[in-house]
Amino acid sequence: MRTRSILQIASITFAIGLGLPAWSQLPPPPDKQTLADVYTGKSYSPYAGRGFPTRIYWGDTHLHTSMSFDAGAFGNRLGIDKAYRFARGEEIVSSTGIPAKLSRPLDWLMVADHSDNMGFFPDLLAGEQHLLADPMGREWYDRIQAGEGVDVALDIISLFSQGKFPESLMYAPDTMPYKTAWQETIKKAEEYNDPGNFTAFIGFEWTSLVQGNNLHRVVMYRDGADKASQMVAYTTVPPLGSPNPRDLWKWMSTYEEKTGGDVLAIAHNGNLSNGIMFPLKEQYDGKNLDKTYVTERAKWEPAYEVTQIKGDGEAHPYLSPEDEFADYENWDLGNLDASAAKTDDMLAGEYAREALKRGLVIEKKLGTNPYKFGMIGSTDSHTSLATAQEDNFFGKHSGAEPDSERMTHPFMETEVGKLYGWHMVSSGLAAVWATENTREAIFDAIARKEVYGSTGSRMAVRFFGGWEFTEQDINNRQPAFTGYSKGVPMGGDLSAKPDQAKAPTFMALALRDPIGANLDRIQIIKGWLDNKGNTHEKVYDVAWSGDRKPDANGKLPPVGNTVDVKNANWTNTIGASELAAVWTDPDFDPSQKAFYYARVIEIPTPRWTTYDAFRFGVELPQDVPTSTQERAYTSPIWYTP
Repeated sequence: MRTRSILQIASITFAIGLGLPAWSQLPPPPDKQTLADVYTGKSYSPYAGRGFPTRIYWGDTHLHTSMSFDAGAFGNRLGIDKAYRFARGEEIVSSTGIPAKLSRPLDWLMVADHSDNMGFFPDLLAGEQHLLADPMGREWYDRIQAGEGVDVALDIISLFSQGKFPESLMYAPDTMPYKTAWQETIKKAEEYNDPGNFTAFIGFEWTSLVQGNNLHRVVMYRDGADKASQMVAYTTVPPLGSPNPRDLWKWMSTYEEKTGGDVLAIAHNGNLSNGIMFPLKEQYDGKNLDKTYVTERAKWEPAYEVTQIKGDGEAHPYLSPEDEFADYENWDLGNLDASAAKTDDMLAGEYAREALKRGLVIEKKLGTNPYKFGMIGSTDSHTSLATAQEDNFFGKHSGAEPDSERMTHPFMETEVGKLYGWHMVSSGLAAVWATENTREAIFDAIARKEVYGSTGSRMAVRFFGGWEFTEQDINNRQPAFTGYSKGVPMGGDLSAKPDQAKAPTFMALALRDPIGANLDRIQIIKGWLDNKGNTHEKVYDVAWSGDRKPDANGKLPPVGNTVDVKNANWTNTIGASELAAVWTDPDFDPSQKAFYYARVIEIPTPRWTTYDAFRFGVELPQDVPTSTQERAYTSPIWYTP
């Protein structure tokens, strides 16, 4: 397929005669004409009256500070202030004494400390007497002082995962220490929120675990302190909390009814749920999915965190054996605390692509698609540092910040198996197409799913679906005008099929990160439900760099690899700075429900482990990848007959 460039710009040459009189002596223009008489556009200035989003705002919905009890035990000594200051571009010193700064500031950030036991660890570290009077509290305090914080953190996570965290050490949401911690969270978000320049969201993580199986969500507020202060964050421990998502949605509904505010939830790490994140027939507790479940989940969870430090969750090679890019940074050892091993039958309930397919099946049965979500990335960093770039990765927690041994040190080890430090993924970021950098505009963009997830690169991606796009539509520098006027953006639903249209058309465009790598290709992933109730998927290469041609099986040859492992470098001598395509579905059946999303892939660049090996002068462990292909996943566009 021929790739069209969006750099084609018409040039106009003005010829000026040498004998023109002085400008002041030029005759006046003819009588005024209405613009409509000579130009069919709405205005001579195409930007006048423009109402659609024109900028990408980069952020992280999922960052933990020392306020989170596991992050603090791991060694994080940076509070909420430092998290916001770092995100907006300031240089700070990490908990392990390393100067740190982002290559470019983020546009927005949500500190999402765990709602359970909020405020506990700062008090434990300070040696509050009521905590040290408890034998377990005293033991943890002494071990932390002795430098055993990482082991204490693993103990805390294990006890909490299995529902065995000591009740005597739990800060319940009706206690004064908990309420104080929540008010501090709100206060700091208000202090750093600077509409138009940097947005600080109020939020928290609801950390549901079912015997170690991950059902986590982060909860984001559109609101400020006046509303968020009226109710404390929701927790997972009964009787004031619950690990059941149905109860979280009830709490969210109560919040909106009481305050008049707005909240949404974003699930993450289905890959560590051992099959229960995206149920097909029944929830983990055995209760069948019903109309209430599907409508509530669709209402409250408009986005899914598809990529982050604990593994990429778009696809898995077991589920998508024909997709050569599905085997990307998968974590499939077991559940969150590695207390139970993963089996192949669990995978379908864990990955985003399969969830999107399951949503079509459920919609046919119950009338609503509960997995009609947009896709974003975020870090889930527990260091207070929102770092997602390969050359600036500060790890999952403060015990895994840069040093010469972090690659080979066990990240997690149980009877189920072992994950090493090198398994951590330097990912991800949330890209939002919004009208301005404010809480309201960014929240609304996430709610309407006009978002995409990146593994760390800040490539610009547009994706539109319609019925009449042509290649001419990408031959200009303002394709969004056509995209919005003739179709719907990522996260939208295709309008009803016109009688004359044979198949939907999609316009996909990508521009490389200005300080990053060139692009390899754009792919469109389609999933559909056939008339027998079975789901299918297919990956289409729609635009690519160079003069490569698909082989007899339709597979595009690899773009190549310029990574210099020894010096942790690469060159942009392959790939393209931008790619664009208008693609028509060649397998369209108007009677079948379907979804489409774009995946943009860069050329290979050094993985964070390669940078570590170069900077610390150590050997890369055997089997550790030396390069990675950063990627972005757009929110889908859905077709319903």
